[in-house]
Amino acid sequence: PFDSIKTSHFSNAFKIAMEEHKTDLLNIATNTNEVTFENTAIAFDSSGKLLHRISSTFSNLCASNSSTELQAVEVEMAGPLAAHHTSSYFTSGLYSRINNLYNKKESLKLDVDQNRLIEQIHLDFVRAGACFNDDQKIRYSEIVERLAVLMTQFTQTVTLDESDVFVPLAVGDLEGCPDDIVSAAKKAALGRGKEMDTEKSGLVAPLSRSFVEPFLTTASNQSARKKVFDVWCRRGEISEGKDNKPVALEILRLRAEQATMHGHTSFAAYNVADNMAQTPKNVEDLLLKVWTPAKVAAIKERTALEADMAADIASSSSVAATEDENNNNKTTVIEPWDWRYYAERVRKEKYAFDDEKVKPFLKLDYMMDAIFDVAFKLFNIKFQEIKDAISYHKDVNVFEAYETVDGVKVTVAVLIMDPYARPFKQSGAWMSEYRSQAVDKLTGERLIPIVVCNCNFIKAEGSDTPTLLSYDDAVTLFHEFGHCCHGMLSNVRYNRQAGTSVLRDFVELPSQLFEHWLLQPKVLKVHARHWDNGTPIGDDLVEQLKTAQTFGQGFSAVEYLSCALLDQRIHQLSANELLSLDLDAFEKNELKALDMPQGMIMRHRLPHFQHLFSCSEYAAGYYVYQWAEVLDADAFAAFMEVNDCFDPTTAARLKRCIYEVGSSVEPGEAFKQ
Repeated sequence: PFDSIKTSHFSNAFKIAMEEHKTDLLNIATNTNEVTFENTAIAFDSSGKLLHRISSTFSNLCASNSSTELQAVEVEMAGPLAAHHTSSYFTSGLYSRINNLYNKKESLKLDVDQNRLIEQIHLDFVRAGACFNDDQKIRYSEIVERLAVLMTQFTQTVTLDESDVFVPLAVGDLEGCPDDIVSAAKKAALGRGKEMDTEKSGLVAPLSRSFVEPFLTTASNQSARKKVFDVWCRRGEISEGKDNKPVALEILRLRAEQATMHGHTSFAAYNVADNMAQTPKNVEDLLLKVWTPAKVAAIKERTALEADMAADIASSSSVAATEDENNNNKTTVIEPWDWRYYAERVRKEKYAFDDEKVKPFLKLDYMMDAIFDVAFKLFNIKFQEIKDAISYHKDVNVFEAYETVDGVKVTVAVLIMDPYARPFKQSGAWMSEYRSQAVDKLTGERLIPIVVCNCNFIKAEGSDTPTLLSYDDAVTLFHEFGHCCHGMLSNVRYNRQAGTSVLRDFVELPSQLFEHWLLQPKVLKVHARHWDNGTPIGDDLVEQLKTAQTFGQGFSAVEYLSCALLDQRIHQLSANELLSLDLDAFEKNELKALDMPQGMIMRHRLPHFQHLFSCSEYAAGYYVYQWAEVLDADAFAAFMEVNDCFDPTTAARLKRCIYEVGSSVEPGEAFKQ
């Protein structure tokens, strides 16, 4: 009932819900009966239902459809909510009962998921500081509360820059850009009050990745690319009085203090300890193993770009040539704002591939049909739009996910699709939940999850103009829908183990695995159809697409791995090392030590690196995409071994062992199955 939710409701609702949660916890802690799985583990797992409902609704709206009023409540409640979360683990007598249950669990002859639940809850308490003395608990509460405020501040600064800051463009700045980018520049100008007239172009570049990356790929005007790139890569430090660098530094110092309190040498050691990787060394070993060949590939790609740039200079005056250090000969130098543009030119010339030729076959509506079709063929679930559903924005669609069991339609989940970019929506793409799958403790019935899929595609203007996706956009859609399937198909008994509540370096497996189906002929030949005449995509274009994907892999890998390595290294610094840290100097020095190829920067610079500083889950954990890549390749190979990407036996095993089990089974064991 989004139309019934008012921003003014949240503050009081949170206060009521926190009090209710406190009562739940006190009832467990003061229970005088003997500790049992039911009166302790299940009771704790079921506590705070109202708070969970309100928190998930609030956080999702803040991410997907925020406003200045919501942001004000977010700032107001960040500290109190964090303080409540920490204090819940410090409830007098509660950890004693949890620890008691943990120590005797072997004698209780419980099921695998029940034993895991006890272990998970016990570990949650330990990592929340339940074993600290009173003085340590006070300090730990202060740290957690302050971190919540800082992470909210960091997020809002990035959102502000991406919503309010723009780069004015002249008509000539958009030369070479496709119609959808030109249209987006006009729409962004109108949305910011820039009048269209002959004196002023009425064009601006918004700082969303969905606009900037295609612009950098297609705009032939080098100076235009540079001015957009220069502003875009400074997100998080643009708006007056709002610089995320000191915010990030304080976050890092507080995290280091947290880790020290837990007996770890660094936050990286603390955060990775509860993941499959176990240690920062294991993470670095994995990343560095890939870093060297990725760098070699990127440098080889740059050589091809430089050759094309030289040819471009010879035939055009639109590209600047820089003098060499002796001021003798004019030389071509690929800069970060040049890389995507010349990579696309080389891709066209070398592989006869043009992404603009693919886009007409990747209409958003058709790609939605594709992900739904894959989900049906793998997991036997169908999707039906709920036409009369009232959502939080007119561009959002709501679907019922269902399966047919013995001729009866059974609802599996509710899926909210939010595909388009807009102001006050966080950038990037992500899946989240308004309600996780659960089981009603009284009736035993499965409570259906409510899942949201967020992307930031550029919406086409006009009812007769379709929204067309690039190939990378289509991959993003498949990736996030893979996360959605993980949430929707969850079928576990306990809240703590539902859906995506798994180890961070396992959570990307279901999403990255789902990407594999996009390029399968059984999917492309059915769903990749020309938006205007319905013609299926040609075999030659598909082969060009597949071949062209090999070019640019070095760039993509280096762009990602540099982020993952800096994430690890900055979180491996001790509290003392962080006291005098200069973020800009650290970034520069680390990239130099890694021998970052000239012409490249990190995909996410530290002042806007939201994976690291908007939450703690991905801090010292950006490596997880690389970790999961090894797993998803092995998992998809199981289908290829039987020459059928929809093999029913393999699909049933995948659903049962990965998508349904959440964290009710140890992830390594689930993967083996």
